[in-house]
Amino acid sequence: MDYIAVNKETWNKRTKVHLKSKFYDVEKFLQGQSSLNHIELKEVGDVNNKSLLHLQCHFGQDTLSWARIGAEVTGLDLSSEAIHQAEKLAQSLAINANFICDDVIQFGKHNRQQFDFVYTSYGVLCWLENLDEWAATVSGALKQGGQFNLVEFHPFNDLVNGYSYFPSRQPDIEQEGTYTENCDGEESTVITWPHSMSEVLNALIKNGIEVESFNEYPFSPYDCFEGLEPVEGKGFQLLRNEQQVPLVYAIKGRKL
Repeated sequence: MDYIAVNKETWNKRTKVHLKSKFYDVEKFLQGQSSLNHIELKEVGDVNNKSLLHLQCHFGQDTLSWARIGAEVTGLDLSSEAIHQAEKLAQSLAINANFICDDVIQFGKHNRQQFDFVYTSYGVLCWLENLDEWAATVSGALKQGGQFNLVEFHPFNDLVNGYSYFPSRQPDIEQEGTYTENCDGEESTVITWPHSMSEVLNALIKNGIEVESFNEYPFSPYDCFEGLEPVEGKGFQLLRNEQQVPLVYAIKGRKL
């Protein structure tokens, strides 16, 4: 099964749903609201007048939010519909941004441009089969001394919901609706892979990324999993036996 083609079709469909959702709230975004959360703003830091590559950017809200605070941005995504909508958003907002439709791994094999920052976040790694090749894309796209930031949902949450924690050559193939409130029960095929924390860290280290910090958070900025409960000023948490489940982690690295 061609997982890239299957997932691309799914994300083309999802993009059309997401554009109409309260979850993404495009109207408020067009009015000036940033889509960036406290975690990534703190982790990434100052991007003013710096070049930034956003991998798996969906339809560009985060990419354009980085541009609004001074970054020179390029967004990359597998979905042609997402990239089309990202370009429309940038044009509507008169923001100078470059968007590329490509698979992360294939992009890394032919990319020759290097950036001050490479950034990727929230639900991105599960769509990738090979993290060594992903980390090679990251490393190849960074200038010497450039900064990499990953903000990702914690795999422990997948484990408590019955999925594998450790890497597997066999993907999970499922029929799923999307995570926004307006999915109307429509399902699509999704092909994903589990990735442990050690696999992520070792892939980066192997490809010349020096890990400067690793942080875990018991709160998610998004209400996108079953069983989450709101916590004022924090986002959403998940409790198991009255203990907080780690929901998000962040890695900051630097190209050697």
